[in-house]
Amino acid sequence: MTFSNLNLIEPLIAALSKKGYTEPTPIQEQSIPHLLQGKDIFGCAQTGTGKTAAFALPILQLLDAKKTQGNRTGIKALILAPTRELALQISANFTEYGTNLGIRHTTVFGGVSQGAQVSALRKGVDILVATPGRLLDLMQQGFIKLNTIEIFVLDEADRMLDMGFINDIKKVIAKLPEKRQTMFFSATAAPEIMKLANTILNNPVSVSVTPVSSTANLVKQSVYYVKKEDKRGLLKHILKHESIEHALIFTRTKRGADKVVKELNSNGIKAEAIHGNKSQNARERALKGFKDRTIRILVATDIASRGIDVDKLSHVINYEIPEVAETYVHRIGRTGRAGLSGIALSFCTNEEKPYWKDINKLINKNIEVVTAHPFV
Repeated sequence: MTFSNLNLIEPLIAALSKKGYTEPTPIQEQSIPHLLQGKDIFGCAQTGTGKTAAFALPILQLLDAKKTQGNRTGIKALILAPTRELALQISANFTEYGTNLGIRHTTVFGGVSQGAQVSALRKGVDILVATPGRLLDLMQQGFIKLNTIEIFVLDEADRMLDMGFINDIKKVIAKLPEKRQTMFFSATAAPEIMKLANTILNNPVSVSVTPVSSTANLVKQSVYYVKKEDKRGLLKHILKHESIEHALIFTRTKRGADKVVKELNSNGIKAEAIHGNKSQNARERALKGFKDRTIRILVATDIASRGIDVDKLSHVINYEIPEVAETYVHRIGRTGRAGLSGIALSFCTNEEKPYWKDINKLINKNIEVVTAHPFV
């Protein structure tokens, strides 16, 4: 199966070929034909499965067809994402895939001045990628109207609910035309997710790829049992003695992320933190440095990490075990992408063992316990 078999137009095929993409992932193969036919979809897919292209490619093709008919008044497609990092990542994908088309898009999110965003909106856009808070704010100011929307995408719906956006989502949906195509993506099919999906989807096609309880087979997982006070020492030991060129480290709190970064930098290991207390410019600068490998280590909280998509990331380190088992799957899904192998290391204290037990139960795998380290 190639992208050409999915009835995509030549400008999209050319853009994909330039990126080196010839074969669709399962979520793309199963979703794109239905979406090109205008059907609603419920997609259950975890991070790293190629989900963004699964909706971005059909949207670009459908809007290109509208463009040839001369119908370009107002915003035609709205993609709602939980974090600014994910919104920017989605926007970058639209830029890459739509490079040979005249489809206009922009991104709106909080944490920065709205001036440039408003200016882009005034020039006219076909596709809008937005986070809920800034979208509602600009709607209230009269800069955005949703009455011309033909395609609505709710991405990472599970994270949206985790972050308390349910009321914001309902406010946005209330302003959308009833006649529209809706694409709903989530990493889980929990009851509250299905309840929301059932209220906004019309006779949808369901596509499920790699359930959230699965971890990629190409990711080698291991755990280090360690005392809380020895975690920093263990991290420095691993980074200095293992061949780790590039690693994404997860902490549970913003304060914890800053402490890890301070400790690493004081020991000559270049690291940056990315979390909600950082300015948007600081977050983008840290992410850019990590992607171009001028920064070796990026330390992130879970919410800030959504949208981090780094080619050939070799290691993910769970400095702190997440309290929700599914979060572990999301974290280690940052490595082992696009057919490449990856390594996931986890540091577990006695207090965190109940969380680790839940993770083992969820993924149903025997994870190697590493005993050959100085802090056993």
